[in-house]
Amino acid sequence: MNNTKKVAGLAGLASVLWLGLLTAVAASQRRLVFNPTIKREVDHPRSSGHRTRSVVLRTRDGTKLSGWLMTPSVIGPRPAVVYFGGRSEEVSWVARDAGKLFPGMTVLAVNYRGYGNSQGNPDEQLMIEDGCMLFDWLGERPHVDPQRIGIVGRSLGSGVAVQVAMQRPAHALVLITPYDSILAIAKRRFRTMPIEYVLRHRFESVKYAPSLLAPTYVLRAAVDDIVPHSHTDLLVAQLGSLHTDETVPDSDHMNIPYLEATQSRIAAFLSAQFALPRAMPLTPP
Repeated sequence: MNNTKKVAGLAGLASVLWLGLLTAVAASQRRLVFNPTIKREVDHPRSSGHRTRSVVLRTRDGTKLSGWLMTPSVIGPRPAVVYFGGRSEEVSWVARDAGKLFPGMTVLAVNYRGYGNSQGNPDEQLMIEDGCMLFDWLGERPHVDPQRIGIVGRSLGSGVAVQVAMQRPAHALVLITPYDSILAIAKRRFRTMPIEYVLRHRFESVKYAPSLLAPTYVLRAAVDDIVPHSHTDLLVAQLGSLHTDETVPDSDHMNIPYLEATQSRIAAFLSAQFALPRAMPLTPP
């Protein structure tokens, strides 16, 4: 009888600890998914191939988002790109490298809520709403061809890019180290927990992938311990309009966007896509 009580007591204690851990994960999930970086990666961001100016845009709920607009010196409406960064990424470096990454294109790189000088707190649904707002705002610029706007997303930002491309007429889509879903990666990390019941920011790109219309270019890191290739495989298998799936040599999850091999690939893909007429409806069905 005593042993039975001890076993029951231990089981009860284990249940309490397990529930406590699950509660802690639920309470801290924003910190698990997002890692807002405040400090600028580049002190004085400026593109050698663009006119660069800082912008502050107000969201629908009044939150101010800060970033940079890079405009090529070529006269006339130009193709354009919206860039969405990673989990720990402050996007000032995009202004520095835009000349190599996005030659001849207008570029908008804005920090998420809570990142850089942007106000607020990161949140999946709000980030998607903000991303659509940024796409629309960019398309309204007089020097932008609204039918030639591409979307580029890195790591966490690939999930933002996919959902924005679902809701807006992206001409081309670039996904750098993308995943099937943050939920799937979290379940891999927290194997013994029913994480699906507590995780709110799921970024389930694989759900939207079959319906994507834009030609999609996937870039993987040669070594990636943040987004294992198996998670990228599951996304790629569902993409509705996969153009190319490539691995960048000598890259890892952190350095891949800064490498010349990555930047030249992205520039070539986008330039080629923007040179083609848009063969899809302006709005998703």
